[in-house]
Amino acid sequence: MTKEAPQRDDAASLTLEDVQQDPVLSAYISAADRVMDGLGFTEHGFRHANLTARIAYNVMSRLGFGERDAQLAAVGGYLHDIGNAISRWGHGQTGAVLVHHVLSDRLPPADLGYVLSAVGNHEEDDGMGAGPIAAAVILADKSDVHRSRVRKTAQIDFDIHDRVNYAAEQSFLRVDADAKTITLELKIDTSISHVMEYFEIFLGRMMMCRRAAEQLDCSFHLDINGASLL
Repeated sequence: MTKEAPQRDDAASLTLEDVQQDPVLSAYISAADRVMDGLGFTEHGFRHANLTARIAYNVMSRLGFGERDAQLAAVGGYLHDIGNAISRWGHGQTGAVLVHHVLSDRLPPADLGYVLSAVGNHEEDDGMGAGPIAAAVILADKSDVHRSRVRKTAQIDFDIHDRVNYAAEQSFLRVDADAKTITLELKIDTSISHVMEYFEIFLGRMMMCRRAAEQLDCSFHLDINGASLL
């Protein structure tokens, strides 16, 4: 397996916990979620940031990458959406600029570069799996499909994105290092949203996940309600 960077046994000099406690970055995440709320999008705040960070860390760890790479993936996952504080459009690139502004004196340039590429390349419209760390962030971000992200309470107000997310009762990204597979397992209430609606809005994301998995020398699979669909 190709490793992202030279492996070290020591913990990262800047950890996910350090980033979580940074008041400036916390303010950006709060602002980003306010913007997304105002635009009518699903939750993009601390819940999504923390979950993405944890999943990205687990992807790297379970595939045999070192602690340093896993921490960088976690940091990238935690910060990937802060560009929404400026604008939804192009938020990956603006987010990378914000991250550089805050962390440029706290991370070595090489390590910072991995985080910036992960933040800047996580969206399907203009991003790509630019190496294993960025790939782990993509997979973690796109696997967060769940009803807890829906802000609205009345189903009559749901658009298709709300409906698909609300229908998702469970989601889990399963990493099998031996089989070299990464599988997104979903349990969807089909009385709320048909499986085809999931593909209608998320096909581009699933194709991005497939390419990201390939960056990690794995194949990507999608399982919905126990049926393998990809």
